[in-house]
Amino acid sequence: MSRRLSLGAILIPCLFFTTTFAAYTFQRRCLSFTPESYSYNSSRTVLEYVAAGTNLSFPDNDPTCARPSQLVTVDLCRVGLSIPTSNRSSISFELWLPENWSGRFLSTGNGGIDGCIKYEDLAYTTANSFAAVGSNNGHNGTTAITMYQNSDVVTDFAWRSLHTITVVGKKLVNIFYGKAYDKAYYLGCSLGGRQGIKASEMFPADFDGIVAGSPALDFNNLQSWRASFYPITGPNTSTNFISESVWSNLIHDEILDQCDGLDGVMDGVIEDPNLCDFRPEALLCDNDTVTNCLSSTQVEMVRKIFSPFYGLDGNLIYPAMQPGSEIMASENLYAGAPFSYSKSWFRYVVYNPTYNADNFDLHDAAVAEALNPSNIRTWPSTLSNYQYAGGKILIYHGLQDNQITSFDTERFYDYLSRGMQATSDDLDQFLRFFRVPGMFHCNSGPGAWVFGQGGAASAAGVPFTAKYNVLAALVQWVENGTAVEEIIGTKFLNDSVKLGVAFEHRHCKYPLRSTYVGGNHELLSSWECL
Repeated sequence: MSRRLSLGAILIPCLFFTTTFAAYTFQRRCLSFTPESYSYNSSRTVLEYVAAGTNLSFPDNDPTCARPSQLVTVDLCRVGLSIPTSNRSSISFELWLPENWSGRFLSTGNGGIDGCIKYEDLAYTTANSFAAVGSNNGHNGTTAITMYQNSDVVTDFAWRSLHTITVVGKKLVNIFYGKAYDKAYYLGCSLGGRQGIKASEMFPADFDGIVAGSPALDFNNLQSWRASFYPITGPNTSTNFISESVWSNLIHDEILDQCDGLDGVMDGVIEDPNLCDFRPEALLCDNDTVTNCLSSTQVEMVRKIFSPFYGLDGNLIYPAMQPGSEIMASENLYAGAPFSYSKSWFRYVVYNPTYNADNFDLHDAAVAEALNPSNIRTWPSTLSNYQYAGGKILIYHGLQDNQITSFDTERFYDYLSRGMQATSDDLDQFLRFFRVPGMFHCNSGPGAWVFGQGGAASAAGVPFTAKYNVLAALVQWVENGTAVEEIIGTKFLNDSVKLGVAFEHRHCKYPLRSTYVGGNHELLSSWECL
């Protein structure tokens, strides 16, 4: 037998040993880390090495957060702290530190009025080599009950929690890796979108780049707008109540009949709801039609739901709901009961637990806006400080959003343009807004809704490149100075990556709209941003 060994036979064990030793070294570094030493008055809640493929369990996570576990796909160090923000408030903080770190830092946001860590976003971003931080935003669960008579918890929810975890997170990242992070990013949708805009206004140095999806801007008036639907629909026991089935079939089908073809294609997606002047009167019952139709009272109800919301003084409180969203909005906003988030907000923040949300009226809307607890409103007329700091913002909003009308984000963009005396070309230098036809609230829907906007299904099956992924597009803009003119969304067959791509679609930079130019409507080449 030859005593010669091939180079490969020598190198393979060496490489295995090197890789194993590196993993062991990272694990040892993780378990010897003392994060509480670097965050004043904080206490450690978690410190563990997590190997790729682990399905993490969260037994202490509030059940209403509906996140009992999370699959982790990379080796990382998981850090948890309880950080006091006053003598009567604190933040639950999690920092995930991947072994394969890119030098990028990222903070994640929250949703609704929740105190729920977005573990799916932590997993998504660490899988793409970000060191990522998240929090419960100062309270646990999906109600505002702990905010009652505690302005410090409200302040954490409004802005302080995100800023605090960002400051602490950056410090710990620098210490753990032994070098400073290169760039800092933010990713959030809904309430998380609002948090991103608020951060750019209050703390322009916190983030080099922000992805703000379906932002819950003009927050006080948003809660009032949502609360206004129950007085319109009434309880689900009333004679004229419109059921979820009627909304998602009869009414939705009529909306598509009137508006889907306005873009030149009947594909189940209203490309631009601004062009849809829906007339519910087309569904009015008459002597010849007594089924599959609406009574005059119901027609008026539908018209009110799709109308702007005005206050006691006649001024606009909130824009109209966009048509097309009813197939999902009927599950919560039009369900015959006060919307849970608005009900909780008015009970525990605006008024007290005896408040009856059934009786919401315009006076309540005025009280909420005047109170503006902890300056949560989030409706800046300028973001010039963030622009001067070199920050970049990518906003997106689904045009079938069932919880926050996309018309409000358009209103904000136009308001900001006037406040900064900036044309769209001017705003393009630091802020770009992309409308997403056929997407519900933050994700899902009949359109091409997958473009890397968050964890779980929102990022599955698409590459981490600027063309197909909004977070990658932000990274490219911040680090290379190249901004995207459009984002390509992907729609999978039956929303299953395993079944393959159904079609792709251009999501255009506002005020441009995705315009059909001929050919097979499922081909990308059949649409342009015009």
